[in-house]
Parts: sequence; C-alpha cells; structure tokens
Amino acid sequence: MSLTFHWFLPTNGDSRHVVGGGHGTPATASGRDRPPTVAYLSRIAGAAEELGFVGVLTPTGAWCEDAWLTTAMVSRHTERLKFLVAFRPGFVSPTLAAQMASTFQRQSGGRLLLNVVTGGESHEQRAYGDFLDKDARYRRTGEFLQVVRELWEGKTVDLHGEHLRVEDARLARLPDPVPEVYFGGSSPIAGEIAARHADVYLTWGEPPAQVAEKIAWVKDLAAAQGRTLRFGIRLHVITRDTSAQAWAEADRLLEGFDPETVKSVQAGLARSESEGQQRMLALHGGGNRDGLEIHPNLWAGIGLVRGGAGTALVGSYDEVAERIKEYHALGIDEFVLSGYPHLEEAYWFGEGVLPRLAAQGLWRHPFDGPAAPAAQVPFA
Repeated sequence: MSLTFHWFLPTNGDSRHVVGGGHGTPATASGRDRPPTVAYLSRIAGAAEELGFVGVLTPTGAWCEDAWLTTAMVSRHTERLKFLVAFRPGFVSPTLAAQMASTFQRQSGGRLLLNVVTGGESHEQRAYGDFLDKDARYRRTGEFLQVVRELWEGKTVDLHGEHLRVEDARLARLPDPVPEVYFGGSSPIAGEIAARHADVYLTWGEPPAQVAEKIAWVKDLAAAQGRTLRFGIRLHVITRDTSAQAWAEADRLLEGFDPETVKSVQAGLARSESEGQQRMLALHGGGNRDGLEIHPNLWAGIGLVRGGAGTALVGSYDEVAERIKEYHALGIDEFVLSGYPHLEEAYWFGEGVLPRLAAQGLWRHPFDGPAAPAAQVPFA
C-alpha cells in the first residue's frame, strides 16, 4: 500500500517566517508577507499536484479565508489534486452541506475530501452565532454527519434530534464518489463521534508513543461500532540535504519569534477548550524555548506561535523518511504536511523525501496515469 501525502493550502497567508494564530487567536503579521490570493494559492496547489501530494488541506475559522469558496476557485487551476476542505458543522444546515459537497464533486471531477472541525473554542463559536458548549457541539456533529451520510446514500431523511431537525430531506443528485470524511479530536466524545462517522482519524504530531495510544483508543471504539478507520497525522516539515542545514532553518524560524507575540499567543491558547490543543501546549511547556526536540527529529517550536498543529519533522531527507516510517509502523497511512514558505518547502520535501520513500516501495506518485476526464482546467 502506498503512503498518502497531503500538503497545506495557507488561506491564512504565507511567509518565510511562521504564520501564527488559529484556535481563537488571530493570524500574526507574517501572514501578510504573501497574501492568500487565488493566484498564489494556485501556485502552491500546482506544485503539490506536480510533486505527488494527493490533496491539500485548508484551515477554517475567522483567521483565514473561507475554505469552500477558496478551494472552489483554486480547483479550476489544477487537474487531479483533491481538496481537504475544513468546515464546521454548526454553521450550515446538514442538507445544505450535503448539497454543497455533491455540487463540488461534480464540478471538480470528484476531488473533494471533508475535514470535519467541531470547534474547540466557545468564544470563537459565539462570534458565528453558535452558543452550544463543547460536548453539545460534538453531539450536534454526530447528528449532522448522520444526516449528511444518509443523504449521500440517496435516502429521504427525517431527524428530530437533540440539536438538529430536518424533514423530508433528499438530494436531487448524489455525489460521485461520496467524499471521505476526515475527523480529529482527543476528548472522549470526539473519539465516539469519529468511531461512528469518520473514514480517516487525524491526530496532530505528538511523539510516537502518544500517537500509538491514540490509534489503539480509536481502533477499539470503531471496532465496537463494527467499523475500521484509516489513520493520518498532521505535521510541519523542515527538511534539507543535511541534518545541520535543516536544524539551522528551524533555528532561524525560532529566532524570528517575537517574545511578546509568543506570550500573547500562549495566553490565548492556554484558555483553549480543545484537549488536543492542551496536549500540544504540554509538549513545549507553554512557551519554553528549551528542549523543543521532544523525540528524534520531532520539534515543538511551531506551537510557540501557532495554534493547532504545533510540531515539525526536522532533519535530512533520510532522517525525515525514517520518522515517517516510524509513524507508519504504528498504523499511520496518511500524512498532512506543511512548511514555511509552503511553496518552497513543498519542493524540499517532494524532491528530497518522497523519492527515498519511493525507492523503498512505500510511496508512488498518485498521478502517474492519465488525468481523470471529468477534471477541467479552463485557465492556463
């Protein structure tokens, strides 16, 4: 089985420095260095497609551009690249979301994947008019995905749930193929929802021992539902010809972290309701710049200024390939990666690490065959 790699579409802006923010904190000023225009994002998407990434993930929240609209526009500048669109179930009706996904599939040639983000910050949710607490949001997500999946199966849906109510809901046209659902979360109720509804469970880049525990936990929950899931991991990467060059780049990024910005971001993230975010903060001690290599080639420095995924694989091409193999041995088959700047770092990884994995039979370029006939690219 070939490993699957996805890249990241920085709809919050890009830079030669880390663009901080997320999880209820605003994007840092570095996000203005390379604004997230359709033209720039399309260059990143085109590079990802050329290099062999299957898809690109978008973030969601007030700190970035809207994922649905942006990916719909960028998709017209690519042929086969998929778009892992992050969205929050509480912001639109399940019937409308199912219809939007179906439309996206037809218009893009079947290139939509969905990253369901329940939302871990109540203060951010309230800005969008959502006043449920965290556990209630997850229960609503379960109802939402139940409706969406049944609609995608062609059923007429009636649901009088705790949070959602639909009557005589039905899609006139079904998505083909049905989009796969990616889902993350470290709390008990998040695991339950993932076990019932997800196709791929995503974890942030914790050390291998912690990732192994999380995989075993979700596997058991899914087995109790009579289901099996695939597993993916979200990481940044800094990889060069030599280990010294890669760590020099990590040091350069670290030197660019303004102490006041670190303090402000950490204060904002400390109040996060997300258990996964708290696990990220624990890796660097809430702002400690010492001891950031928490496992061989696993660096927690990104999390000093960025919410969400806060760790990076740092090292030579061979070292990073070995760490990927280590995670794969635990059961990780999909890797959602990013790096600063996203355009250049995609080439460092794609031309340095992927060929090494290919030589070992662990990866092959997903677009070696002919382009899908449904995909259209009207712009040069």
